[in-house]
Amino acid sequence: MTRRTVDELLDRAGRTYAADAGIRMADTPAPLYRLLVMSVLLSAPISADIAVAATAELVRSGMGTPARMRAASWQQRVDALGRARYRRYDESTATALGEGAELLHDRYGDDLRRLRDRTDGDPARIRELLTEFPRVGPTGAEIFCREAQVVWPQLRPALDRKALDGARAIGLPTDVDELAGLVRADRVGVLAAALVRVSLDGGLAQEVRAA
Repeated sequence: MTRRTVDELLDRAGRTYAADAGIRMADTPAPLYRLLVMSVLLSAPISADIAVAATAELVRSGMGTPARMRAASWQQRVDALGRARYRRYDESTATALGEGAELLHDRYGDDLRRLRDRTDGDPARIRELLTEFPRVGPTGAEIFCREAQVVWPQLRPALDRKALDGARAIGLPTDVDELAGLVRADRVGVLAAALVRVSLDGGLAQEVRAA
């Protein structure tokens, strides 16, 4: 039954949020930066769909790298967020994105892999350093790690409280190692995203349980 539940979950919700935002994850600077931007946007109390759409809009608007984010004006950032209906937090987020791009340049030469390498791949330390970026608190750091584990195996298994809530909602184990063991190691990131989706969507959780 557990295996069937996982299969149904992945069939219905097995895609990462990065994929929804059009980010082709790779262990290279640009997609990792775009993931950081998405983590900032998802950290606000706003719809995940809107935050994901806003990430894609920023990239379409030419702000998909730290250098391009720094080069953009504050108003250009606000306008891009507004086009994706990322409102109420658009002005403060535009400021945070500009400051974050500056910090990334000053500390890590625009390359988040240097953040990871500075920690020797320690997941707790990675999370700690991520929270130094504006608007990336513990929640944003967890979001980043959930998605980045697809290309940063040092983070696996990154199954946070939100993912475990999803597991509980559909009757899957809530022990992190046991839960991660239900899929191949390179699929844990997809599993994590799917579990977050069912934690946020009671109807989806019911569909998975019923199937």
